[in-house]
Amino acid sequence: MADPAIKGLQVYVVGGAVRDALLGLPPGDRDWVVVGASPQAMVARGFIPVGGDFPVFLHPHTKEEYALARTERKSGRGYRGFTFYTGSDVTLEDDLRRRDLTVNAIAQAPDGELIDPLNGQADVHAGVLRHVGKAFVEDPVRLLRLGRFAAQFPTFEVADETLTLARKLVTQGEVDALVPERVWQELAKGLMASAPGRMLDVLEQTGALPRVLPGLVVAADTAEELACAVRNDLPLAGRFALLCRHTQPIKPLCERLRVPKACCDYAVLLPQLLHDIARLEGVSPMLLTGQDAQHILDALMQADALRRPDRFLDLLRVAECVRPVAVSAWSAYLGVVQEVDAGAVARTVSEPKAIRRALYQARLQALVDVYSGG
Repeated sequence: MADPAIKGLQVYVVGGAVRDALLGLPPGDRDWVVVGASPQAMVARGFIPVGGDFPVFLHPHTKEEYALARTERKSGRGYRGFTFYTGSDVTLEDDLRRRDLTVNAIAQAPDGELIDPLNGQADVHAGVLRHVGKAFVEDPVRLLRLGRFAAQFPTFEVADETLTLARKLVTQGEVDALVPERVWQELAKGLMASAPGRMLDVLEQTGALPRVLPGLVVAADTAEELACAVRNDLPLAGRFALLCRHTQPIKPLCERLRVPKACCDYAVLLPQLLHDIARLEGVSPMLLTGQDAQHILDALMQADALRRPDRFLDLLRVAECVRPVAVSAWSAYLGVVQEVDAGAVARTVSEPKAIRRALYQARLQALVDVYSGG
């Protein structure tokens, strides 16, 4: 059934949806380009304008994004330093030529015809990430996207000439104009890709790593730990914690990138939890000394496990990517401590200031009673 909202318009699906279809991957969100239309004409058809720097519209029913075909001219530093032109004389080929990589510069017409002036299909089939043109060096976000796509498509190679241009973004200082929100947006996508370590490789090979993620310490085991996170389907917060495991202190990096609080919390808590787990290495889970029980209770308290048990159990899964963890034992320890009736303990104490200490002792005694072997 014809869509009246786009009837008579020259519309094309572009970018990732076309690329992924060529790769036989499941369809994701579609992005559309409209050629030869004006913003006024789009609004008259019921499209909802949402673009800031250039005209982008939401379809009145599907809510998919439709952008007017555009060209761009460098006018300042960073990815915001562009002037856009969206006149009705801008062609589809003009729009495709201002994109980042050839594999993302393929369009598909409603009848299925592919428009591919930059031979993106050949690079898709050859498994190559290649820049569209020399304008690649004008937008530092393209370096981040290059790293993210390397992580998303681990069998694809980055063309040597593309790496050369990416290095220019660093040496010419363009990467220094990146805003924290955009760095985090691309980093988060790269961490959730199938090979996060490859994004780090691209950033390191181009010299961008210390400029984009200042203070981050990447160790020899970071890539493998992130690969473990992928295999275990860990959430973003867990992957970020593994990325930052060797970085101390972590909060300055979190603040600079404006990392979501949950991600920063995981990154802060993981090193201490790993230390606590290592301290109990070799201890029989069913035969604890009083000191062992104290170490366990302190670890649970420091991780705020009683108030956030699900997060604690999730952190144990993250820790498993670093060292062996007796997850079932730690889960059982938490269960024993949770069974202590805090209200009943509080009623046995006359001084309010003494409640916390009494509760600590009660929880410690509960662990000893269950696991002392007596």
